[in-house]
Amino acid sequence: MEILLVILGLSLALGLYLVVTYNRLIQERNKVKNGWSQIDVQLKRRFDLLPNLVETVKGIAKQEKDIFMAFANARNMFDKGVKDNSVKELAQADSMLSAGLGRLIAVAEAYPQLKSDSSFNNLMATLKETEDKISFSRQFYNDIVLRFNNLVEVFPTNLIASIFKFKVFEFFKVDAEESKNVKVSF
Repeated sequence: MEILLVILGLSLALGLYLVVTYNRLIQERNKVKNGWSQIDVQLKRRFDLLPNLVETVKGIAKQEKDIFMAFANARNMFDKGVKDNSVKELAQADSMLSAGLGRLIAVAEAYPQLKSDSSFNNLMATLKETEDKISFSRQFYNDIVLRFNNLVEVFPTNLIASIFKFKVFEFFKVDAEESKNVKVSF
């Protein structure tokens, strides 16, 4: 009888551990999805701001067509990354866009009348705010991905994660080649 109670107690403890761990994995996975959603929202906001910024610059810097093409290419990659739900493609689009923004800022430096335009200045301030939010969202996302991935890979939660087929998430990272400073020449 005592052995039966011990077995029953152990089974109950194991079952409780299984339920608690499974629920924790679900909660952490949902945090990762929410974190990704925050990055997606901020990237979309940035891509929505750019047409206004580009139009403001176009009127003054007509010869800078390659910058506008870079924005269009980045937007296409962003749309594809959203469609494919690909962290890597979105990170590449983000890198392409950041490089284009660097070149756009260099163009603004070359055209003093652009820097004095209030629409341009307002758009740049909004863009800076968005860039700060993107940076924070990336860091937050990578932090929660790290926490979730640790749960999935560390013993004993990895046993439960493998039973229920939880997979690690990809970190949001920028390729080393894409994160180099942009060379601007006129």
